[in-house]
Amino acid sequence: MVLIITISCERNRLDPFKEDPEESFINGDGVFIVNEGNFTWGNGSLSFYSYDSSKMFNDVFMEINERPLGDVPNSMTIYNDYAYIVVNNSGKVEVVKKNSLESVTTIPGLISPRNIAVINDLKAYVTSLYSDSVRILDLKKNTVSGYINIRRTSESIIVSGNKAFVSCWYGGNEVMVINTDSDEVIDSVEVGKEPESMVIDKKYRLWVLCNGGWARENYAKLIGISTRTHEIIKTFTFPSKLDSPSGLTINGTADTLFFIEKGVRTMNIDALSLPSESWIDNKGRFFYKIAVNPVNGDIFVTDAADYQQKGFVYIYNNKGDSLAAYQAGIIPGSMCFKVQPPAVIE
Repeated sequence: MVLIITISCERNRLDPFKEDPEESFINGDGVFIVNEGNFTWGNGSLSFYSYDSSKMFNDVFMEINERPLGDVPNSMTIYNDYAYIVVNNSGKVEVVKKNSLESVTTIPGLISPRNIAVINDLKAYVTSLYSDSVRILDLKKNTVSGYINIRRTSESIIVSGNKAFVSCWYGGNEVMVINTDSDEVIDSVEVGKEPESMVIDKKYRLWVLCNGGWARENYAKLIGISTRTHEIIKTFTFPSKLDSPSGLTINGTADTLFFIEKGVRTMNIDALSLPSESWIDNKGRFFYKIAVNPVNGDIFVTDAADYQQKGFVYIYNNKGDSLAAYQAGIIPGSMCFKVQPPAVIE
């Protein structure tokens, strides 16, 4: 398999954009790449890989809205006809149309927001790196409507049924459980040091990847928790304190886990041990974030390079074969597919 690397993505403003943004390439199938940019520089951006043309288009938010996205965009979520882009250091959420990226509004006034989970048509939750509360958004008015005091900072968030599970990443070791009907904390689960990413599998188990902390004083852990009882079912401890796994994600059938640790590692949800070696070798690159297409199983991995220049996105098929690589923006981070996986509901 030949790896094709595409560097240039320059284009005329009207090509492939058309006069009607709803008819642009963004209306098709693809994946958004959230480029974080340099902290305080305000050069975060959004890229879009189009499956229709097999091309990467960079700076698409700027191109369409004629203004920068902001300082350190961190994540993006699609719900119905809209996309919500969380911009960490700018303290805001950008609301755009998912098929055109035209701006709908900006929700300001957030404290170091990290990730967003849409609860239903009426509201969403936003986590915070520095606040001890999860903010509630009114999705009809696109405003901050309240908060849930969890007395801890928060990072990853995932919803199952009427529960939201929130990881306390920065210096923490807990997953908080919120009843989404009452907006109240109903439980907490002690896990490993700094739980940074989470997924839910087809057996309604919450998987929590704990990286052990930046100081490497603790062993990283992968922990499975029942979403029904909140009991820990499985605990896998990484063999070395130098191990620093990150970016836990899951495939569309919710039966195979993927994460980054010296390359891409993969693990069946019923495995009895952690994978001992990489499934996809990083070949000396700095793999930063990972995402799996929920339909065809393609694996997208970002390379942050030196955190100064533009990074890359590498694409592999569901067998781990290299397909292509494209240059994205500065520090390409989290990714969001136009096609969303089905929700795991109890």
